[in-house]
Amino acid sequence: MEFPNLGQHCSKDTCKRLDFLPVKCDACSCIFCSDHMSYNSHQCQSAYKKNIQVPMCPLCNKPVPTPRGEEPDFTVCKHIDNDCQFTEGKKVFTNRCSAAKCRGKEAVPLVCNECRQNYCFKHRHPLDHSCTGSVKAVQRKITDVKNIFGTNGIIKKTFTVTAIQGNMVIT
Repeated sequence: MEFPNLGQHCSKDTCKRLDFLPVKCDACSCIFCSDHMSYNSHQCQSAYKKNIQVPMCPLCNKPVPTPRGEEPDFTVCKHIDNDCQFTEGKKVFTNRCSAAKCRGKEAVPLVCNECRQNYCFKHRHPLDHSCTGSVKAVQRKITDVKNIFGTNGIIKKTFTVTAIQGNMVIT
């Protein structure tokens, strides 16, 4: 069984293929198959009406208007040379490694959970930077306990149960 009214023929002179999912060009309004639906593949004479590019400046991240028929790369280069409002801001790699004799810098801070120092990817683990933080962490916990209980082991009157435990909600 045939479907004579299903699909349309491609408008490209060299193709004329019967396509069951034809595409109408939004610039010239002709019908094309999937192989010739782009402006370049069917040499669309009206493509200049639709093919408008507004590139972004890589430095200031603002749109650079490009006149029709002009290359976007040329317009961006002209923008950078003449009126780009880019200002040298914060440096990207500002997180310096705290390991001895290491000059590594990272874009993101990598703080050790033990000693609270900043390190590069190479020294980020406690074993890699000879971490003394576990001793400091224990000392910090002892100081916190002393602040809560005092030196004689009795809870100071300035602390209440809710101050120590927080507000616990039972559901």
